[in-house]
Amino acid sequence: MQKVCNIIPFFLSRLSGIAPQREIRNWAYLSIEKIIGLNRSDTILKSNMILSSQIVLKLNDIVNELSNNQPIQYILSEVEFYGIKLKVNKNVLIPRPETEELVDWLLKDDFQSVLDIGTGSGCIAIALALNSNAIINAIDISKHALMVAQKNSINNRVKINFQNQDILKLNKLPKYDIIVSNPPYVLESYKSKISKKILDFEPHNALFVSDNNPLLFYTKIAKLAIKSLNNNGKLYFEINQLFAAEIFDFMHELGFVDIELKKDINGKKRMIRGTKK
Repeated sequence: MQKVCNIIPFFLSRLSGIAPQREIRNWAYLSIEKIIGLNRSDTILKSNMILSSQIVLKLNDIVNELSNNQPIQYILSEVEFYGIKLKVNKNVLIPRPETEELVDWLLKDDFQSVLDIGTGSGCIAIALALNSNAIINAIDISKHALMVAQKNSINNRVKINFQNQDILKLNKLPKYDIIVSNPPYVLESYKSKISKKILDFEPHNALFVSDNNPLLFYTKIAKLAIKSLNNNGKLYFEINQLFAAEIFDFMHELGFVDIELKKDINGKKRMIRGTKK
């Protein structure tokens, strides 16, 4: 591997069988942009550029980590979410496209104040702050996750009030126009079906919930939200489609109205919204 034009063939050769070729190519382009600073067009235009030994070593290291199923986002310590560059590490979940859809849906509303519960990397809160004039608050049980979120807010030049709190231990919340949460919703029993890339590297406390109480976070948050939302305020959740009907029903029982389930790009019931009247 001596030139830029050798990088993609190197990735494809070394990582064959690890992932589809299209995904491996994407890993290579992300690595080239991060390590060398070339976008896809520049990679073609500067295909004969000679690689330094230091760059070759870094690319080798990336391929070795990818071969051990480590997510590219953690290797590069970076991910793009809703057009925003975010830092990520093992203390926060890697933001997913489905959550971008949740943000997109929420931004169609009118609001002046938001609480993001279980903020993780801060992806939802920061996207909302950059695309609205609202006052944004965010909480998380993990101090390490909040350190990542705070760094991301600084890097993206937005002001967010982050707090280290356990939502399950709170009995009341301040008033908000919007409460949004993407809480843990993958059943513990599904661990055997989850890819090693996720299971071995992403934080389990942000992913999994007990099979005995799969709606633990939803019920707690919804009960707090019905009391703390302003009139006509809305509660947004990202959800496990397996429990879409149950979440809809208990939100209705709590007094939410105009409840709407929304499918993601893959046709799965992935989001729900309810209004407090």
